[in-house]
Amino acid sequence: MAEGTTEGPAGAGVWRLAPEGRGPVRYGPPAPEPGLPVLPELRAVLAGAADRAAPEPPGGGEAVREAACRHWARRGLATEPEYVAAGPGAPALLLALLGAYGGDVMLPRPCPAWWTPQVRLLGRRAYHVPTPAECGGVPDPYALLETVRRVRAEGGDPRVLLLSVADDPTGTVPPPEMLREACEAAETAGLFVVSDESWRDTVHRPHDTLVLSPAEMLPDTAAVLVDLSGALLPGGWPAAVARFPATPRGTWLRARTLDILTATGALPAGPVAVAAAQALEEPDAVAGRAYTAAALHGVVAAAVHRELLAVGALARPPQAGRHLYADLTPLRTGLARQGVGDAMELEDWLGARLGSPTPGGQRFADDLGALRVRLSTGPLLGATPQERLVALGSRAPLELPHVRGALDLLGSVLAGLAD
Repeated sequence: MAEGTTEGPAGAGVWRLAPEGRGPVRYGPPAPEPGLPVLPELRAVLAGAADRAAPEPPGGGEAVREAACRHWARRGLATEPEYVAAGPGAPALLLALLGAYGGDVMLPRPCPAWWTPQVRLLGRRAYHVPTPAECGGVPDPYALLETVRRVRAEGGDPRVLLLSVADDPTGTVPPPEMLREACEAAETAGLFVVSDESWRDTVHRPHDTLVLSPAEMLPDTAAVLVDLSGALLPGGWPAAVARFPATPRGTWLRARTLDILTATGALPAGPVAVAAAQALEEPDAVAGRAYTAAALHGVVAAAVHRELLAVGALARPPQAGRHLYADLTPLRTGLARQGVGDAMELEDWLGARLGSPTPGGQRFADDLGALRVRLSTGPLLGATPQERLVALGSRAPLELPHVRGALDLLGSVLAGLAD
């Protein structure tokens, strides 16, 4: 993200550079928000729990942990409540988990913008490994083994591999064989795997895309993290759950994680925990909204992908989430005419022309010199929640004037860069 956003009266993002500069973590790229009105069913649940003044106990109460168990069971992961922890959002829960486990962390490149600051906040080293050509979210297995070997030879202490089965920023899902190879490499290297599966349920075509979890392949050495905010809950209702291995080591790791959550006061808010439990049960309204929203973002993402390919830019076909990761290197000559020579300049230039955040690859631990940028589908659905709700209910969202106009603007800006 360039540096900050201010919200207009209708909620449309107005792009401007924050005076504090580029570095602060609080000016990182926004999470992939759906921008849709809150479901009435969830709003009613939250309102009904509004008189719960006390926070949940560390790691969450029984109701939300049991709901998480049933959530995972529907995805083939049998889970017991004593191996589950809930927290007020994925960042707090990941910070506690990494702090409990110890050691340096291996991450794919690119990776979600919020991962690396978590590692550095703990005083640990983050080592980024290139992703394979087919997808993002997981490191190339051979590069992972070589990087771990080199880091240890230089005195580093890598113990954890953080990966994603439905990736932000690339919007891709690792093929099962690629995920398996990455898990095998992690096992060979003696790494504990933390799988961020927050966007697993945002796959655009669930009947055509197989999503697996490392916990299926490494049941004793993999934890699962799911951020409910944005995928199942509104972004402003922070809630996340983690699943630990059903082993003595997993019991110890969960207990130590709860210690850190307690020490930092990272306890789930009572009313939000009730809403989180309801969302994890996936009643028809919640499941229907998630499915319809994923399909809508998929249709718009495919249209953006076509616009990129039409001008010679590169991008992996989007499969999940609300982003694409575009490589505009083939348009370097046209960008140079605009005074754009790196990813930081690209995010400023493109964001100003599109009127929405277009964070450069450097935000995701990618090379500054590479002309890569994350494009979001959310701003293309409309400037207000009402317009986005219309798009959600439309059988032909690409024909809606506000959606078509946003895509035409993107196409025009890209076409102006082509030789």
